[in-house]
Amino acid sequence: MADDAVSVTAVVEAVRENRLWQRHMDIAAIGATGRGGVNRQALTPEDGQARRLMLEWASELGFTASVDAIGNLFIRRAGAQPASDPVVAGSHLDSQPTGGNFDGVFGVLAALEVLEAANDAGVVTGRPLELVVWTNEEGARFQPATMGSAVYAGALQLETVLASSDSDGVTVEQALAGTLKAAPVPVRRDFRSPMAAYVEAHIEQGPVLESTGNTIGVVTGIQGLRWFQVEVGGEEAHAGTTPRSNRRDALAAAVAMVTKLQALMFDESDTVRFTVGRFEVAPNSPNTIPGRVVFTIDFRHPDQDVLTRLGDRVEPVCRAEAQDCTVKVVETMNAPPTEFDPDVRDLVRSAARRQAFRHMDMTSGATHDAKFMAGLCPSGMIFVPCESGVSHNEAENASAADLAAGARVLAEVAIRLANR
Repeated sequence: MADDAVSVTAVVEAVRENRLWQRHMDIAAIGATGRGGVNRQALTPEDGQARRLMLEWASELGFTASVDAIGNLFIRRAGAQPASDPVVAGSHLDSQPTGGNFDGVFGVLAALEVLEAANDAGVVTGRPLELVVWTNEEGARFQPATMGSAVYAGALQLETVLASSDSDGVTVEQALAGTLKAAPVPVRRDFRSPMAAYVEAHIEQGPVLESTGNTIGVVTGIQGLRWFQVEVGGEEAHAGTTPRSNRRDALAAAVAMVTKLQALMFDESDTVRFTVGRFEVAPNSPNTIPGRVVFTIDFRHPDQDVLTRLGDRVEPVCRAEAQDCTVKVVETMNAPPTEFDPDVRDLVRSAARRQAFRHMDMTSGATHDAKFMAGLCPSGMIFVPCESGVSHNEAENASAADLAAGARVLAEVAIRLANR
């Protein structure tokens, strides 16, 4: 191995902005909607096509590949100590139904750029370097989100998620079989295979970096979240003939619940994140009093005490506002806040400083696969700006220069970790 400082400089300087950008455009063509974004949901033919392209690039560069039982794809560049635990970087290729060209994909392609830059620089690292493509991070087609990393880490059982189905009744097991056939990898990998460290590069998906003029976000952790599904049961009746006193209006009760919950979650510091993202009304007829409403709650906060205190008030508030309706509240997810490894955070800071990129510490408002890796090995994340903070949207955009900056910081962090 070369001197670590020399290796770091050589790999960082070998990162190619144009190459990284072109690969983003190549992946963006797969599932392109024609409106500037992509529809490349998990375990669709488009997802399989993107994985196959990744495998083609890896093969051309002399890297090896393996896959686990939930379809997480690993691409390895060998190190001087081939049996040692690898330093891993990556993210996901799946998108929202009307997703952008950088969410997740940047982390995958930045990792590939680091591996190729190490090749170009002729640097042999001590530990192997690996790229990972996590299965179904978005959770758009199959729930829950961050499925592949959660199964890998043991937070979800494989059998449970394989039985999960999409709106057409297709199970994960069925869709996964098609994806693995489209992008075949003969080598199998075990869940929880040891990693020396994990680092994930990602667009911020918010406006903070852009508004503050910073290029690199040193992600200190991920805020916790609690998800709920609320089902309100009333009674269908004629809209023109039923007096108010005789109504059991599920929609009126649900609206009262949401109004009170919004008041409960009001936070002058604007730290609380409260969202009712799905609202289904039945029978959804203009002249029938709604008899059933189902809505979802996404509540997030970086402080566990606040997450517990406010989250525990959701069901009592809903019951208090049920009027004459029934209400059923089910908590569908409870994920505590995650703090990333201090040493990895320091490495990201020092890399940004050495490369003269303006940077700042920040908490991730969105959940990422790195959340589950933090329980397995020293982990961290690197954010770069996205235009106007727009994400999960076909208008999502990032500059080639910012993407390359993130890849260069990732390169320095990965090489230093791999040479320890």
